[in-house]
Amino acid sequence: MIFDFFGTLTCGSGRGQQHAVVAALLGCAVEALFEVLDRSFHLRATGALGDATDTMRWICEQAGARPSAADLRAAVEARVEAVRADTRLRPEAVTVLRAVRRRGARTALISDCTHELPAFWPQLPVAPLLDARVFSVQVGRCKPDPAIYLAACQRLGVAPGDCLYVGDGGSQELTGAARAGMTPVRLAAADLDGHLVFNRDRGWSGPALASLSEVPGLLDVPRNRPGSEPAGSVPVPGGAGCGV
Repeated sequence: MIFDFFGTLTCGSGRGQQHAVVAALLGCAVEALFEVLDRSFHLRATGALGDATDTMRWICEQAGARPSAADLRAAVEARVEAVRADTRLRPEAVTVLRAVRRRGARTALISDCTHELPAFWPQLPVAPLLDARVFSVQVGRCKPDPAIYLAACQRLGVAPGDCLYVGDGGSQELTGAARAGMTPVRLAAADLDGHLVFNRDRGWSGPALASLSEVPGLLDVPRNRPGSEPAGSVPVPGGAGCGV
């Protein structure tokens, strides 16, 4: 089973007050910082601008800021802390991942993210509960590019057809997962209305769940028996070595 991170394993969120610290260190208005961040997400999330320091230097140029070398380094660290502060795991995330693993399924994460998430990932309680992780900034691909889904499958040692994909629909991830051969399910949690998201999968009309807590139950559906699923349920892939 493959999970998205932001908005799926985490609660819906926007940018919090700690981003003002980043703007202050750079010497620009927080609105100018946000404008650059919004229009450069794909560039930053694919690592196209270089490492975290090079990326922050580019952001400065775009925002018209000229911080000292020391303030630039401090801004890189402050940005990690700001994104970390915005990241609130869903209360049920750890329980859900443990339940999925108890059912014998392997787990993976695919996240469209910038340099900050990999920096604090080891500190998160969900980290040891995922058998594989694919961060877009490290592989140079964002969803819905098939390559990022196939990278997760390769790390799990399974075929796409043996995978369920759970995400909130950012980055057209559900459409991308389907095209890659996976079975996608949308998390339509109530707290996602104001969630910061780019390139939303607006046309998605496939299966959806109201809560992350419903995910383990997907594995209790009989597998690969056409017509065996209850009406409205998600057809669960199966087979030897199943990675759902």
